Amino acid sequence: MDLVSEARSLAPELVALRRRLHRIPEIGLDLPKTQAEVLSALEGLPLEISTGTDLTSVTAVLRGAKPGPVVLLRGDMDGLPITEETGVDFSSEHEGYMHACGHDLHTAGLVGAARLLCAHRSELAGDIVFMFQPGEEGFDGAGHMIAEGVLNAAGRPVDAAFGLHVWSGTYPHGVFASRPGPLMAASDGLFVTVKGAGGHGSTPHATRDPIPVACEMVTSLQTLVTRRFNTFDPVVLTVGEFHAGNQRNIIPDTATFSATVRSFDPDVREQLATETVRLCENLARAHSLEAEVTYQYEYPALLNEDRAAAFVGETVADLFGVDRYREMKDPQTGSEDFSRILNEVPGAFVFLGATCSDDLAAAPSNHSPRSAFDDAVLADGAALLAELAVRHCAGSSE
Repeated sequence: MDLVSEARSLAPELVALRRRLHRIPEIGLDLPKTQAEVLSALEGLPLEISTGTDLTSVTAVLRGAKPGPVVLLRGDMDGLPITEETGVDFSSEHEGYMHACGHDLHTAGLVGAARLLCAHRSELAGDIVFMFQPGEEGFDGAGHMIAEGVLNAAGRPVDAAFGLHVWSGTYPHGVFASRPGPLMAASDGLFVTVKGAGGHGSTPHATRDPIPVACEMVTSLQTLVTRRFNTFDPVVLTVGEFHAGNQRNIIPDTATFSATVRSFDPDVREQLATETVRLCENLARAHSLEAEVTYQYEYPALLNEDRAAAFVGETVADLFGVDRYREMKDPQTGSEDFSRILNEVPGAFVFLGATCSDDLAAAPSNHSPRSAFDDAVLADGAALLAELAVRHCAGSSE
């Protein structure tokens, strides 16, 4: 079977689907219009289709004609609360929402993979689970789908899982990139409220001002990262929110801030959970204030199985040539809830350059209101996902 050629013949349909999805971005776990488009696109295929109970997911199972393993392929479907500024003629029709991370391409590409594999059902050894997931952008959609049974949708456990993510910058157009081991960071949240006693800004000695103490915490957390953690085992801590007061001559009772915390090693993650909380609590105590500090675990690090990552690289080289694959030197400090799948099942995640620009440095990044993705890469992304499933099933069945 020549899945690349077959996928390219499907390209006009996949591009049309992607652009319909781009017009109707929805966020979170409830994506009724997106779900309806997916169900329509899968209609008539020999698939066992189910939808989520607590979220608008779609799970489709293809039964191969021959016995073999179960392979899961995933595409996330949700958008972001961003007002689009791309100016394309298929821009978002939902004010304040945008497909700024390429999930519309992921969804259309997974539909393409389903179409390709269904056409070769008689040759397929094993079962394929197509996971159309809401809520990747901060809503733990993967965790919800696991709880609702996606890893056993075929009636037996999934044996391997693969996913793909497009980038509007970072990687050259059409280039796939991945690596063995850590690919993306664990993501956690640190939430701090410093409690003092407010008063007039002209007499700070008569108050217990929470603002300078909270500021000291922010700078001390950066020192903690550089002095308590090995520089060769990366940690990123970024304070993205800081709120205190509402007038310049009033000292408030409280100051609050929150941070995103990224790490790769589980032991380092545990150390962060302990030491960030202790630091903030002790700094507050040193100034005779109190602090409420919460460390919230979110997504684990995304870890590619070594053999699966090598398998992805070999498959890309076979299908498209060695120049279309790049093994990344370093992981990314962004996070992905596909990590929940790879925590349970061996597999790999791969990136695909979908930039519209020849100048990667100038190309808007994912999550920008100007991020743009070239849907010309759709066919090759769909072909890769389908080929990974076919080859894994054939190799495991020999």
